[in-house]
Amino acid sequence: MTVTGQRLDKALADVVPDLSRARIQTLIADGAISLKGVVLTNGSSKAAAGTYAIAVPPVASATPLPQAIPLTVLFEDADLIVIDKPAGMAAHPAPGTPDGTLVNALLHHCGASLSGIGGVARPGIVHRLDKDTSGVMVAAKSDRAHAGLSKLFACHDIERTYIALTRGAPSPERGRIETQIGRSSSDRKKMAVLKAGGRNAITDYVVQARYAVPAKAGAAPLAARVACTLHTGRTHQIRVHLASKGSPILGDAVYGSGSPATSVKTAIAEAGLTRQALHAAVLGFVHPVTDEALRFETALPPDMQALEDLLAVL
Repeated sequence: MTVTGQRLDKALADVVPDLSRARIQTLIADGAISLKGVVLTNGSSKAAAGTYAIAVPPVASATPLPQAIPLTVLFEDADLIVIDKPAGMAAHPAPGTPDGTLVNALLHHCGASLSGIGGVARPGIVHRLDKDTSGVMVAAKSDRAHAGLSKLFACHDIERTYIALTRGAPSPERGRIETQIGRSSSDRKKMAVLKAGGRNAITDYVVQARYAVPAKAGAAPLAARVACTLHTGRTHQIRVHLASKGSPILGDAVYGSGSPATSVKTAIAEAGLTRQALHAAVLGFVHPVTDEALRFETALPPDMQALEDLLAVL
């Protein structure tokens, strides 16, 4: 097609009515539009005369497909399934993660029995762990279980304890962090502690171990193992709360401001940790259908255990 005009994105959108201006801008950002073999990168530049090539990717299916991904199943009955999610697995498909998620694995494992209340993109999903957070998750296989579990999470009637390996240690060694958490005004992809607005967030924590404590009296450790108990479930809550205490989680590329000590950085590399050192270790709740009290606890995954072992001998 031949186009001339002022702004490139507007000119292309005018002559290709099936593509919105926003869609054109996304395609430009993805390097999918070229002129005479040259990939264009600036949608606000002036459109030149010529034949533009637009490579529109195929439309992805809105319905996740079953995938034979191994799962570590801790419990399963006709109504729900509890798994130990590995780090690196997203809970459900999202932009940039179209498959390879827990939903894809559950669709293969559970088949048609997975609850549909979560919608076509998130069947069975009642709560989430960050992609790079490992640990215990529960998913609903029946609509009755989904409704019951959702109510438990909404009422915070769930036992949830996470283990984090942190830079330094929060002070005091035991306490409660209660703040408002919402989108950061400086970076909408991040959450932050807010002075006004946001949603109430409560985390209890206890420092379980201190590593590489300098000989100087009252000196802070270089790293610590911290157990965090959630009373609310805000996005990135533990990561934001520990960072707000000056002890971000080791390996956290988003909230880990500042750099750990050289010996700690070396330990992270030797342990092969490439994500935030956060593990959902305990999940306890009353079965929403049978009323059975259930509690699941899992050990640290290999990368975090290796890091803890290395920190312990610093």
